[in-house]
Amino acid sequence: MWSELLTAFALVLVLEGIMPFINPAGLRRMIVMVAQMDDVTLRIVGLTSMLSGVLLLYLVH
Repeated sequence: MWSELLTAFALVLVLEGIMPFINPAGLRRMIVMVAQMDDVTLRIVGLTSMLSGVLLLYLVH
């Protein structure tokens, strides 16, 4: 179990690092946009992201 968890964490770090490596200016613009979003919109984006991840996990397994 720990091996899978660490593998998943390593993949998250790799995926999170792609954007600042390829387009740091775009990442800065995106951070400013996210900082200006209201809480409800941010929660909806987070919920959508989580549900998409759960659906993808379900489909893969």
